[in-house]
Formats: sequence, C-alpha cells, structure tokens
Amino acid sequence: MAMPFSSAASVRSLYQTKSHTTNASLTLQGSYCRETSCKKCLSTCTNVASWSSAANYVSLQVGTRKFSGKPIVVKLSEQKRAGVLRCATIEEIEAEKSLIEKDVKQRMEKTIETVRGNFNAVRTGRANPAMLDRVEVEYYGTPVSLKSIAQISTPDASSLLIQPYDKSSLKVIEKAIVNSDLGLTPNNDGEVIRLSVPQLTSDRRKELLKIVAKQAEEGKVALRNIRRDAIKSYEKLEKEKKLSEDNVKDLSSDLQKVTDEYMKKIDSVYKQKEKELLTV
Repeated sequence: MAMPFSSAASVRSLYQTKSHTTNASLTLQGSYCRETSCKKCLSTCTNVASWSSAANYVSLQVGTRKFSGKPIVVKLSEQKRAGVLRCATIEEIEAEKSLIEKDVKQRMEKTIETVRGNFNAVRTGRANPAMLDRVEVEYYGTPVSLKSIAQISTPDASSLLIQPYDKSSLKVIEKAIVNSDLGLTPNNDGEVIRLSVPQLTSDRRKELLKIVAKQAEEGKVALRNIRRDAIKSYEKLEKEKKLSEDNVKDLSSDLQKVTDEYMKKIDSVYKQKEKELLTV
C-alpha cells in the first residue's frame, strides 16, 4: 500500500550503501516486518528489493511484502555511499506539467493562425491585401514573401496595387502572381503592378466554400493531434510514477476544455470567411 507524505517532509532521496549485502539498508519505525532489529533505536531494518514513487506517495517493497501504515525514515549508513536514488519533487513535477500546458497552447495558437492564413489566401469578391500573403517571390535566388519586398494597397474595392521597394523585382513579382493559384492577371506598367479582382460567380463561390470548409476541418484535426500528444506526455509521467491515474484523468479533462475553446475559434473564423464568400 502506498503511504502519503507532505511536501514539507517528503522523502527526497534513498541511498544505497556498501555493506555485506548488495541492497540498501532502510529503517522503518514500528514496522511489522520480522527482520533484523536495532536495539538502540527500537526500529526494524531490512534490505530493500524495490521502491517506487508518485507525486504524493512512495511505496517500498521487500520480496513480496509491502510496508504500510507508518512514516518511512531513511536510515543512512556511516559507510561510503555507492549511489543515490532520488524521488522527483512536487516542484519538478509541476514544472513538467506547466511545460506540457504551455506547449499545447502555443501549438494551438499557431494552428489558429495557420487556418486564418489559409482563409485569407482564398479570394472573395472584394480586394484584400491578405489575398497575397502566401505568394512567394524568387528574389535574388531566395524565396521571400511578396509583402516583404513590396507595399500592397487597395485603391478601390475591386483592385490591388503592388509597389515594390526595388523596381528591378517587378518581373519576378509578376511571374510569382501568374504562377500562384489566385487566378489573377497582373498588369505591369514598369512602375507598379495592378491586379483587378473580378466578381465571383455562383459556382465559384460554392467551390471556395468547400475549400475553406476542408481547411477548417484540417485545423480541427491538428488540434486533436496536439491534444493526443499532450495526453501521451501525461501518461508518460504516470508510468514514471510522477502522476497518479486520477491526476491524468483530471488533466485530460482540463485539456479537453482547452481544445473545445480552440475548436470554437476555428468555427468563428470559418463562419466569418463563409459570410465573406456569400456576400455579393
């Protein structure tokens, strides 16, 4: 049976000692185990065969017997220490849990940003500089984003104006737009590039709605995968006896709530994009 101990008086380490036997010598006050007794401290000593620990519990076993009921006192031998076995502290376990939670939120935030970026790349009937966010230009042998080498503006609701910081890049910008999946024809006058955004047909709107719906579902799948990875991390801590089964259940429940919140965020940006596509 496992014995609880407080963080103020936790068992921090167990020492193995060099003696005539190969196992560590531990003292358990008031133990019922019938092994060698110490007359000075009125305690019972035995050799430890195995031990395990959790966040708030430690369990020691000798052969097929487990000690229970009384606090464990580690009796250090005056002989030279051969090695140290150390329990994880509550602070260390909390730090590991915090790292997992932080990683989950960071990855989920990136997933939301990716979904937004994918939605922005799907053009609607109105001109929007975000339509060009995913256009990459081969600039002096290096692929760079269009918005990093040019200023993009919207003179009116149906056109985009691209003014490069380096006029020599006009041709490579024009080529990148033609090769993109935007379906827009650039007009290069040697100074700037103009793009006319035609109104979407009814059939095209339906096609784009299917595309953004698929992108939204892909985002939700990514969120579920992040949740799955976090649960595996919690289960790993359980196997290492740092978390109990109940701890893992509670953490998994909290994780599901966080996942549901980000699912709602994806639904929100999807509905907004759907509204844009349906607006004539």
